[in-house]
Amino acid sequence: MFNEMMRAEIWLEETLASGESLEELAARLGYSSSQVRRRFRQCFGLSPSAYRESLRLEKAARLLTFTPRGVREIAGRCGYTNHSAFSRAFQRRYHQSPREFRLNRHRALKAARPTALAVPPTLHTLPPRTAVVTRCYVGTEQLTPPATWPRMLWGEEPPSGIPMDAPALALLHDPCQACSLPKLDLGVMLAPGLTDSLAMPPSLRVVTLPSVRTASLSLTAVDDLDRTLESLLTDTLPTLGEHYSGEAIRLIADGDALELQLPLMPPPNTTTAP
Repeated sequence: MFNEMMRAEIWLEETLASGESLEELAARLGYSSSQVRRRFRQCFGLSPSAYRESLRLEKAARLLTFTPRGVREIAGRCGYTNHSAFSRAFQRRYHQSPREFRLNRHRALKAARPTALAVPPTLHTLPPRTAVVTRCYVGTEQLTPPATWPRMLWGEEPPSGIPMDAPALALLHDPCQACSLPKLDLGVMLAPGLTDSLAMPPSLRVVTLPSVRTASLSLTAVDDLDRTLESLLTDTLPTLGEHYSGEAIRLIADGDALELQLPLMPPPNTTTAP
């Protein structure tokens, strides 16, 4: 049951801005809507609709904090077609309006005075990549060393045809804020087509990482993550006139090298889909 509800949780995350209903999710899983509601609550402690609402508001909080997007645009990107409904839901969750939340978060970040980075990030555009990952319901503070990430997929040895030295990957979905359900994805990066003949157990999935502009930095160890993110988000990026997009942050471990790749908003005058 848990693997099926994990698929449901991931579907809710991936369809955040769409109007797809719980009935459509139930049909995908082969259950009734009431069965999905009951089993989802058993696994995660809240209903699918309450979880989707939490995801939308948590994404809105990230965008309000780290991007200059307007409140109406943020509401639309988070799946709200009615601006007033968004404002009421946000007020219930955070006990302040979206504009008040943005102002207070900016004041708090300015007062934090993070340690400046010794080396500036590299800004570049990454090509699309393919990865095999598994969902883990832990926060970034419980992120283990990179050598353990591939073992979460297939133990000590990968299946035949998968390189032993494939770069390890962590996708961080909820950086720098409290969330209703901590989660991250761990796995490996693979060459295109390598997953076509791979027998995939229910706990694994293939993801296509889109081409994205990033601010990239080398890390000495996973323990450096929080400190580096704080400095990058609150000091370095604003100085460069750049903004975090709010999408999943990538950690890539290739051999002894560990790189933080933080997705950036598109340059001005670039149109993207919500």
